[in-house]
Amino acid sequence: MPTSPQQFVARHIAGIPRSGIREFFDLVQNTTGVISLGVGEPDFATPWHIREAAIYALERGRTSYTSNLGLPKLRQAIAEYVAKNFHIAYNPANEILVAVGVSEALDLALRAIIDPGDEVLYHEPCYVSYAPSVVMAHGIPVGVSCRPEDQFAVTAQAIEKAITPRSKALLLNFPTNPTGGTMTRAALEDIARVVVKHNLLVITDEIYSELTFEGEHVSIASLPGMRERTIFLHGFSKAYAMTGFRIGYACGPVELIEAMMRIHQYAMLCASIISQEAATEALRHGATDTAEMREQYRIRRNYIVHAFNEMGLECHLPRGSFYAFPAISSTGLSSRDFAFQLLQSESVACVPGSAFGPTGEGFLRCCFATSLDQIQTATARMARFVEKVRRKAA
Repeated sequence: MPTSPQQFVARHIAGIPRSGIREFFDLVQNTTGVISLGVGEPDFATPWHIREAAIYALERGRTSYTSNLGLPKLRQAIAEYVAKNFHIAYNPANEILVAVGVSEALDLALRAIIDPGDEVLYHEPCYVSYAPSVVMAHGIPVGVSCRPEDQFAVTAQAIEKAITPRSKALLLNFPTNPTGGTMTRAALEDIARVVVKHNLLVITDEIYSELTFEGEHVSIASLPGMRERTIFLHGFSKAYAMTGFRIGYACGPVELIEAMMRIHQYAMLCASIISQEAATEALRHGATDTAEMREQYRIRRNYIVHAFNEMGLECHLPRGSFYAFPAISSTGLSSRDFAFQLLQSESVACVPGSAFGPTGEGFLRCCFATSLDQIQTATARMARFVEKVRRKAA
């Protein structure tokens, strides 16, 4: 009987699609002269003093394993940072886990809490890994739509409507990738009441929190009664331009962090000690770097949003992250067709909104974490493309 390797792939994995972002950028890699507004990565180099901390750690021979939970000094720095900036107190000895990026921290959280068939609610459009991560943990992802008229915030009413007896957790990410949506304190308080009423756990991914342009950033974990039922995720990739260091962390009640650590110790053992040394330096001395980068993103955000609205692609002003999410449905093209034709015609790479869930259809994710001159050239090319499409349709 002929054997196909495909027969050995687990059923729940075989049904997971490739990342809509990575699938698209496999094509970009083979195209020269492309201006990319695609991959969500800062164009800034990691600040020198953070790189120097990594270099110095190597020079001192800091190349060993660490505790499964992470370096004690890094966990202490995380505890101090979270207490100061998010107003949540965690014990660095047993309520903080250092992970290989926020992606691993999220995977650990989901695998630690999900029993087969449990439902996890999340808001859409959202980061591409959320639903697949739930599926890989044998859970059932349940999307809750966010509307442009709400500035892509999620409402307590929409969440409550999606809750069933099988619902176990709610996954939040504000500021949001891909929309730049944020949440007010009052809206989070409404959600917290729903969460308590239905006895849900919350996983909150706050990787873009430092890149909040207007208003205060509030963590749902800081609200009364929420610390005990929340896993707080954060990291260094966006605020400190440390994507390649692959370093993140989770904070939460002892019982949940312990469960996550049991998986982490067998899967990853520990995060890189070099990255942990760099992360410690970032938390202790990186506030000025973050503030300077945020102001550059603000300038770029204002330019790109104005440019989209000028060319007739309605775009709300993102209050956080470094993504603009213009509506392209007025062109008559699907988001996928728009992105591919734009790449072929004008050598500008953006991500189709459909990559971020069904509710992302009709939009385009454009990352403004690239230089202003590149953004100016890219938007000029996009305006030319939009004009061609409209003339052709007329």
